[in-house]
Amino acid sequence: MAQRLVAVTVHATASPDPATVHPIVMDIALPLIFTGFGPLPAVTGVRDQTGSWDHVGVSRRPVLSDGTTVFEQITSCSPPDSFAYEVSGLTNVLGRLVHGAIGSWDFARTAGGGTRIGWTYAFRPKRFRTLLVRLLIAPAWRLYMRRALAATRREVGRQTATTAE
Repeated sequence: MAQRLVAVTVHATASPDPATVHPIVMDIALPLIFTGFGPLPAVTGVRDQTGSWDHVGVSRRPVLSDGTTVFEQITSCSPPDSFAYEVSGLTNVLGRLVHGAIGSWDFARTAGGGTRIGWTYAFRPKRFRTLLVRLLIAPAWRLYMRRALAATRREVGRQTATTAE
C-alpha cells in the first residue's frame, strides 16, 4: 500500500535569476528563516553537518527551540533548478503524528529574468493520522512556510544587494 503524503506548497518571486537564487537558498542560515510560529518551534542552530549543504548525501541535525532535533539529508540536487531533502527523526509532538517529511525547492526563470521559487513540504503521516495532519498541521505549516519563504526572499535580496555594491 502506498504511503499517503500531505503536501503543502508555497511560492514567491525574487529578482535575481535561478543561478543566483539557488545557492543562496541552499546555504541560508536556518535560524534566520525558521523563527517559530505559534506552537511550531524555531530553529536555533544546526549540528552534526557532514559537509557543505550543496550536494546529495550531506546531512545535518537542526536544533529546535523546544529542545528537540530533526535529521535532514539532501536526496537530490540539480542546480540551478531544484533540490530536495528528507526530514526524519522528529521527537517532538509532530513526531507522534508523522514519520517525517520530504521537502523540495524549485527555481524557475520568470519572463522578466527573475526567479519563481516553489517550496513543497510533504508530510508522511503515521497510520490513522492523515486526516489530523491534513486538517490541523498542514494549515499551520503553510503559514509557517509563508513566513520562512518571505524571510528567504528578503535574505536573497540582501545578499544580492551586498554583492552588487
